[in-house]
Parts: sequence; structure tokens; C-alpha cells
Amino acid sequence: MGYTLKMRIWRGDQSGGDLGDYEVEVSEGEVVLDALHRVQATQAGDLAIRWNCKAGKCGSCSAEINGRPKLLCMTRLSDFDPAETITVTPMRTFPVIRDLVTDVSYNYEKAKELPYAELGPRDADGKRRMAQIDVERGQEFRKCIECFLCQNTCHVVRDHEDNKPAFAGPRFFLRYAELDMHPLDTHDRRALAQGAAGLGMCNITKCCTEVCPEGIKITDNAIIPMKERVVDRKYDPLVWLGNKIGIRNKDNDGRTEV
Repeated sequence: MGYTLKMRIWRGDQSGGDLGDYEVEVSEGEVVLDALHRVQATQAGDLAIRWNCKAGKCGSCSAEINGRPKLLCMTRLSDFDPAETITVTPMRTFPVIRDLVTDVSYNYEKAKELPYAELGPRDADGKRRMAQIDVERGQEFRKCIECFLCQNTCHVVRDHEDNKPAFAGPRFFLRYAELDMHPLDTHDRRALAQGAAGLGMCNITKCCTEVCPEGIKITDNAIIPMKERVVDRKYDPLVWLGNKIGIRNKDNDGRTEV
């Protein structure tokens, strides 16, 4: 059963813009991206939208729907009252290129700052081994589709543009945690996470976790444990003393460091 949907869509570019009003016929079972494509096909052929898979796995169609960061392809029209006007705007944290498309290159620059994995020597038989529990712990972090909704909703950069140079953001704190918790990785990223990545600027409001389309517990399972690791290294008196006198010590997960 179809009906006429009222939409307000932001139109413009880096020089400015405004919301435009549209009415479009939609059908049962459709998502917001379907409605936008119909507007594009019938009324606004120059409407710019970034999308790819339409299956919630590529992370391309991130935008804000009624002010809330969401994936256009995973937001069902049935979630809204048919009489409601749906407002679609670009992600607010990143510069607008045109219409609903934003420049997310900030995130790729932050990715370049993250040290890659450095694995130790293989076992005598040429293999590397790790416990199943360690394998399972990292699986949640690898579900990230890099939609950057968590980056967009993080108020540290959303409301303070000048913080961007010194703040990596939740997507990359997730990656810092994933690599630092890897039992075979020998690179200690805790000082870098606290310093150059700005982990200390995060005040764990959990807004990033709330908007994650993959349901990753970014705050509880990555950011807070990473903060605890930083604190252990910096303020635990036994760890501090061991580092000072050169004693080998172990972090909370039993990984040996010098």
C-alpha cells in the first residue's frame, strides 16, 4: 500500500544551501534511500547522494534523518508516521561537498596516523598461535563498516572544529583498542592513543555507541578499556617502578612488554 511522503532535503554546497520541500509516492517496505532515489528520478535529477550497496554494509549512505545520524538504506519508512515530514540533511561534522554528500577525508587522514600491527617471530614450526578467546574478542571490532556515524555524532569534533587535529575519534579508538588487545602484536599504542590521538578528550557519553548500525559497543568494549590501559601504564606505581628499573612486566591481559 502506497502513500505520498513529504520530505525536506538539504540542497546546497560548501558556499551554503537550504532545505527544499518534496512530495513523493512511496510503497510499503521501502527505506529512506528509496524515497530519495525516487525524488532524484522524478523531481531533482541533480540531487547528490553517496551510496553503494543498499545493504547496510558499505557505510556510504550516512546522513542525518530528523537530526539523528543514520544510514539512509537501513532506515525504514515504516518507522515514521505517514503524515510526518522526514527531513534529510548531510552529516554535520564534515564539510559539505554537495547536497547530502560530505567530505569525510578527515577520517582517512586519521587512519594514516595509526601504527599497523607488528607481529613477533613465528613459532618453531612457522606458525603463530593465539587463544580462541582473543580471536573472539577482536571480532566485534572488525564489524565496523566505516560509515563514520560515530565520528559525526561525537561532540568533541561535532561542536568544536578546532579539536580535529588532536582527536582521532571513536572509530579509530576502536582500531587502537583492537590492535593493542591483539596478543601477538608487539607495538604498544597506549602513549600514542593518549597523546596524538586525544583519547583523554573523550568523556564517554556513549553517543557513538548509540548510533553504530553494527551494534558495536564502542564505549564499553574499546574506549573505556583503552583508557584503563593508559591509566595503568601511567599511574600504577608498580608498573611505573618496573618501567623505571627495566623489569619486564605484563599488562592486564598477560601480554609481556619491556
